[in-house]
Amino acid sequence: MSLIPATILTGFLGSGKTTLLKRVLTEAHGQKIAVIENEFGDENIDNEILVQDTKEQIIQLNNGCVCCTIREDLRTTLADLAEKKRKGELAFDRVVIETTGLADPGPVAQTFFMDDEIAETYLLDSILTLVDAKHADETLDTRQEARRQIGFADQIFISKSDLVDDETLQALKHRVTHMNPRAPQTQAHFGEVPIADVFDLRGFNLNAKLDIDPDFLKEDAHGHDHHDHDHDEHCDHPHHHAHDDDVKSFVFRSDRAFNPAKLEDFLGAIVQVYGPKMLRYKGVLYMKGTDRKVIFQGVHQLMGSDMGPKWAPGEKKNTKMVFIGLDLPRDVFQQGLEGCLA
Repeated sequence: MSLIPATILTGFLGSGKTTLLKRVLTEAHGQKIAVIENEFGDENIDNEILVQDTKEQIIQLNNGCVCCTIREDLRTTLADLAEKKRKGELAFDRVVIETTGLADPGPVAQTFFMDDEIAETYLLDSILTLVDAKHADETLDTRQEARRQIGFADQIFISKSDLVDDETLQALKHRVTHMNPRAPQTQAHFGEVPIADVFDLRGFNLNAKLDIDPDFLKEDAHGHDHHDHDHDEHCDHPHHHAHDDDVKSFVFRSDRAFNPAKLEDFLGAIVQVYGPKMLRYKGVLYMKGTDRKVIFQGVHQLMGSDMGPKWAPGEKKNTKMVFIGLDLPRDVFQQGLEGCLA
């Protein structure tokens, strides 16, 4: 049986997760979707589109999608769903996990890598985060969970953008880019988003592509010798100084090759120390002793790497890494990584 793709849907309370989900579930894409609601409280998918089967905690939706309301362990639920699929008791093509608005998506994502049975059955496709344009600034200022949700995202949907003026919207996008430059941002009007922006994003695939928002990198070109751009005095963007978010990203680049043993030791050490604060990190690495790119990525303390394609003839060999996390000591990472160069 091929792996079942899974998507984690997150976003702060009221950001429109349920609206987006209902839209996805009722769209004619021909896929049967099992929804796991990891919610506390009553704002689960509106009952008018559901037919409930309470003894099972599995809800059959009117278009053949299934929905489970979870209060127990996610791992057990995923295993049960897979078992029902294997036995032919339940037909579905993919899983969407809607987390509570207060949830940290990290442990949910880790479930797919930590547990062998789950890892052999499911493929974690991506983490989608909804951001409510109207309340985002206030929420991001006051709630760390909301900032973390942005840090984890592979794709960000900005909802309720019609309720704010363009300047507010642009300032929000800029702020979000600084927290997570690798997640594309799409405006979602009442959950209307192309299905191609929702499924099969392969956010956790180890591939040789490292997408970092190009505008984020352009700001580099101020001629200062930082490896990338940060909230600093060189920044002339008017909105910057209002927010000093604890979720930040930074990019490390080098044209020199890494010494593999040194890099492995250093990364192992920082993951031990800072793992809980490291939300997402990813890189395409230039390593001494191999003619191939090395791709690495991680979530919290879980880190993996893989051999990528060969460097093409004439291609400039270099390393590009992005780290997204909570108050990560950038200078420690920067010096440590520089110390691993061959």
